[in-house]
Amino acid sequence: MTSAEGVAEGGWLHAAAARFGVFAALLTGAALPLAFSPLDIAPLAVFSPAVLFLILAAAPRRRALQAAYVYGVGYFGVGVSWVFVSIHEFGGSGPVISGLVTAAFVLMLACFPLLVAAAALGIARYRRLSMGSAVVCLVVLPAAWVMAEWLRSWLFTGFPWALIGYAALDTPLQGLATVVGVPGLSAVLVWLAGGVAWLILRPGRRRSAILVAAVSGLFAASVAADRPWGQVDGDAVTAAVIQGNIPQDVKWLPQYRDAVRGQYLHLTQERLGAELIVWPETAIPEFFDQAAGEFLEPVGTAVREAGGTLVLGVPYGERGAGPIHNSIAALNETPAFYHKRHLVPYGEYVPFRDLFGRSLDFLGAPMADYTPGPPARPLPAGDHVLGATVCYEVAYARAVAAALPEAQLLVNVSNDAWFGDSLAPHQHLQKARMRSLETRRWMVRATNTGISAVIDHRGRVRARAPQFEATTLVAEVEPRVGTTPYVVLGDAPVVGAAALALLITAGSGWRRRSREQG
Repeated sequence: MTSAEGVAEGGWLHAAAARFGVFAALLTGAALPLAFSPLDIAPLAVFSPAVLFLILAAAPRRRALQAAYVYGVGYFGVGVSWVFVSIHEFGGSGPVISGLVTAAFVLMLACFPLLVAAAALGIARYRRLSMGSAVVCLVVLPAAWVMAEWLRSWLFTGFPWALIGYAALDTPLQGLATVVGVPGLSAVLVWLAGGVAWLILRPGRRRSAILVAAVSGLFAASVAADRPWGQVDGDAVTAAVIQGNIPQDVKWLPQYRDAVRGQYLHLTQERLGAELIVWPETAIPEFFDQAAGEFLEPVGTAVREAGGTLVLGVPYGERGAGPIHNSIAALNETPAFYHKRHLVPYGEYVPFRDLFGRSLDFLGAPMADYTPGPPARPLPAGDHVLGATVCYEVAYARAVAAALPEAQLLVNVSNDAWFGDSLAPHQHLQKARMRSLETRRWMVRATNTGISAVIDHRGRVRARAPQFEATTLVAEVEPRVGTTPYVVLGDAPVVGAAALALLITAGSGWRRRSREQG
């Protein structure tokens, strides 16, 4: 045993991890969401998992697994605390039920860091490796983390919220997003965390030099990847975002219908002449066919006569007479529609409705379930082609990329009133920014209560509306053509490399055991 191994396995770190490891994991897990918006303390995305890795290396196996699970409780307990707001304030449930549902959700999500720890500890034991070895810190733990995030992004329809890679936005590493996306950024950040843990467990000048050289290489690769990956396609477009700020608790009440219509009509009239006018998700709380003839068609005509196109979120279908969709309508002379494909369980439909009936509607489901739309196609709006997404779909990189390369601009409509004054609207905007960066497309984002914004092709917010105010936002946006490596390749290279790394690491141990037994 080297002196450095002794630090982890027999010294003060071992004693501290055994005694305080679970508590330290809870605190550092709770700190990780602070790496995301609105605080954006990006170094926490490295130092928080590094502390977890140190605990995994120094604590007894059982305590290490406990620490990993508690780390997840802190991570998601803070990171998705807005679930309580959605259920309690807007789902109509009492604080006890809302708290229990939120706690159950957090406890389920906490299984993912536990899965990372179990995989790393299992491979280390099988390979007879120290948890402080370079193989575990720099290969196994980052690969297991990437695989756990990938699993979380699609299992049970997926929950790709608070992926650690989002913390790389606005850092020197963000250029890598155009090549490897959020999974690749997650891999880099967790690899850095593993490097920090490795140097603490096994310090040395040579190891420090290797890590510094590797980090320098990553920064250089990010600079090289930070290219336009396309070009401007035509003249700039004047876009106007309409933020109606209709309270969620009155929005769907029939007696407020005329007030809602009046609000959007008034704000739109202020911005006639803009080439693209965007209203938020379900801006009009009535079906398109009900509102079209007497309201939407005249407004759409007025916008077209002034030289623009109105794009709005609106329910589509007829209640009780077939499927209904959460949709976006572009009011061209012949209206065009995009129907939301990736629906939110319990928010927009209740899974196993035939089994549960209306017993779970308190979680926020609508009076009638929405139906997923057909495969995505670009949405024509006047002279331009849009890549349209509704609300939570912007968290799914492939849902946004589906409209490329045809789409010249991205449009996301949302109703973040469901989140109240919580972390979620800020985290949601951060995801939208990452989609613009990955695709190299400008995005016009309209939300009911904020945060409405115009985002450029490098993920920078060019204009932003204040939350909880009825207002409009006007900015020049650039239609663009071209594509990025990430749009073409998706997550497969990073996820495949992570899976292969785990298989090779575990497989080499199997070959060694076979030779020993032979």
